[in-house]
Amino acid sequence: MSSKDTGPVPLPEPLPFPVVDNHTHLDHVRGSEVGEFPTDEVVKEHIRQAVSVNVTRMVQIGCDLPAARWTVRAVERFPELLGGVALHPTEATKHAAAGELSSAFAEIEELAAHPRVRVVGETGLDHYWVRDAEGRAAQEESFRRHIDLAKRLGKAMQIHDRDAHDDVIRVLDAEGAPEKTVFHCFSGDATMARLAADRGWFLSFAGTVTFKNAGALREALAAVPLEQVMVETDAPYLTPMPYRGRPNASCLVPLTVRAMAEVLGRHPGDVCAVLNATTEAVYGPW
Repeated sequence: MSSKDTGPVPLPEPLPFPVVDNHTHLDHVRGSEVGEFPTDEVVKEHIRQAVSVNVTRMVQIGCDLPAARWTVRAVERFPELLGGVALHPTEATKHAAAGELSSAFAEIEELAAHPRVRVVGETGLDHYWVRDAEGRAAQEESFRRHIDLAKRLGKAMQIHDRDAHDDVIRVLDAEGAPEKTVFHCFSGDATMARLAADRGWFLSFAGTVTFKNAGALREALAAVPLEQVMVETDAPYLTPMPYRGRPNASCLVPLTVRAMAEVLGRHPGDVCAVLNATTEAVYGPW
């Protein structure tokens, strides 16, 4: 495939059993004009394509205030969606710099109480984009607030961890992680994977597990019980091979699931069944 290919990605072979896309950003699929959120018709088509390959449900994540508001509206309109809301770590730094972290978090707290919002997240630490001490301190303050919120509401939490493994674990251990803690787009090695699994946390793998240079990530997948594993797209980002570089969507989850099954030496149907059961155990029924 040429790196210049930009057309629609063909739908993969359907999975033998249903699975859930644990983390997607439908709000990033724009409408007819730049800057708009997608129309209901656009969202319906994304869902239709996903369902056609047995990705029957999705967790829609809104991680800034406009996206979080849109997420609540979306989960009310579309029964295939549950939602997650939070201030992304980089959003936390922006709001803190403007003196607005508390007011922004207060709105997230209100939105997170919606019964179809089952996730507080994505929240955590991002040391890739934020390197100054003040910005990182704001992220950590926001992370601690989100941990507390997830525990008070009794909801799952999804972690954003970019180049911050040790500090994320330090904060989780200090605050006491929510009962259902999920590492979105897990990016650690096998040692970190085992540490997380030993604490009862869940690891969600994205299309990155299919990348040629992701040997350490595949080792991490093989190092933990499948019952603590989930699958996601992080769409429209992190498109699995062989379509890396083109827009991702929930309908491409089968590519990642089949790659995971190959790593684990298990039948894709077995993997689907466990992934689906785990997702329902974490988020409840749709």
